[in-house]
Amino acid sequence: MKKSRLMWLSIAFLLFFGVCTASWSPSAVAQSEEGKTYQIGTDVTFAPFEFQRDGKYVGIDLDLLAAIAKDQNFKYELKPLGFNAALQGVQSNQLDGMIAGMSITDTRKQTFDFSDPYYESGVVMAIGQDDNTIKSYEDLRGKRVAVKTGTEGYNFANSIKDKYGFTLVPFDDSAQMYEEVVIGNSAACFEDFPVIAFGIQQGMKLKVVTEKEKGSPYGFAVNKGQNQELLQKFNAGLKNIKASGEYDQIVSNYLGNTKPGQESTDAPPPLSKMEIIMAALPILFKGLGMTLMYTFISLFFAFIFGLIFGFMKVSPSKTAQWIATGFVDIFRGIPLLVLGLFIYFGIPGALGIKIPLIVAAVLALSLNAGAYVTEIIRGGIQSIDKGQLEAARSLGLSYRTAMIKVIIPQAIKVMVPSFINQLVITLKDTSIMSAIGLVELTQSGKLIVANNLQSTLIYGMVAIMYLVVITILTKLADSVERRTRRG
Repeated sequence: MKKSRLMWLSIAFLLFFGVCTASWSPSAVAQSEEGKTYQIGTDVTFAPFEFQRDGKYVGIDLDLLAAIAKDQNFKYELKPLGFNAALQGVQSNQLDGMIAGMSITDTRKQTFDFSDPYYESGVVMAIGQDDNTIKSYEDLRGKRVAVKTGTEGYNFANSIKDKYGFTLVPFDDSAQMYEEVVIGNSAACFEDFPVIAFGIQQGMKLKVVTEKEKGSPYGFAVNKGQNQELLQKFNAGLKNIKASGEYDQIVSNYLGNTKPGQESTDAPPPLSKMEIIMAALPILFKGLGMTLMYTFISLFFAFIFGLIFGFMKVSPSKTAQWIATGFVDIFRGIPLLVLGLFIYFGIPGALGIKIPLIVAAVLALSLNAGAYVTEIIRGGIQSIDKGQLEAARSLGLSYRTAMIKVIIPQAIKVMVPSFINQLVITLKDTSIMSAIGLVELTQSGKLIVANNLQSTLIYGMVAIMYLVVITILTKLADSVERRTRRG
């Protein structure tokens, strides 16, 4: 009876905690105190429309949004999720709107309501700077072509790939797509002209070899039938800043007068590697701090789950064993990425609630790690000879006392190496949550690369930081393990 009560009280507490945190968001607080604050999703790896510079999110889209919000006197909170995650966020009503160089197409109009167009774009093909073999689409036959998912460049390339006989290689952000071509894994890439032009200005070793194809204009998007007042404010503000000349000034700040086949004379001088490193270090260290914070918070809750379900797995109660086994099978069987996407996008879309990004990421990491911790605890307890429990019971100790005083102290020594391994795994798994927009070390590196396109240097720094931190934690944990075994 006591075990049953403990089990149901634990489940009730977790449900209560989940509902309370899920129903809270910064926007809810702002609405009650200062009026509504809109949650706006964006990409931030789509320079010059949205990217990170000097620790701040900037670009044509974000400057336009700031100018329109000021003109229309509304507040917003920017959610740098990435293009695909932002799309899902709007569809699940986690976000009120989205601005991310999003092309207005007939297909998307079935799911989203768009603002008036704020930029007329077009698609071009780019190849390696030193490549003189490809001059037209015909030269792509039998080759690989890099594209960014969800973009106008992807749609155009997909529409002609069968005609010209090339294969598409999709990527989630522009910097990875460019690097694919620069290193020669793919022959070319298709991208919106202003985006590729800005990248070339920044020193990316590519060149444009085709005329600009007519593309769809960009628009601000909200979920179908939702947030119409925000859409009206955006349209009104866009009209006003165009009339005042502020719109033209914002665009020229990033693009100048660059046209296909021309190089901008306004490009800033390239930074040295040391300057790039010094500029990146503060952002990467901040991302590392967030990674460690998410890791330890997730492991704290994972141990709670592990203790509850681990003891249930070794409980004499068949019902408790069945519930614990179900927990392990479910959360160990679902890939962490899928679990994160489901918690952050699937649950809000089904229940009509908003779950803060940090809560969704920590919950996914905790449930995933908790399933493994459950098995660690179960294995550690069952590794102790059953005769010791029987001997303790024969001396008059209760089951609970025998477990706490006799079995658990010995089992901990067996569990420590596995706990250390789980710590390292969870730390690395935080990078998977960047897919739903969590800004940690890996995502911080992506944001820097989107700005300076120095993927080899930046990702090398990220890898070294992971290696150093994991090595230090492993050595500390090994020291704890040795002391535990001596004790």
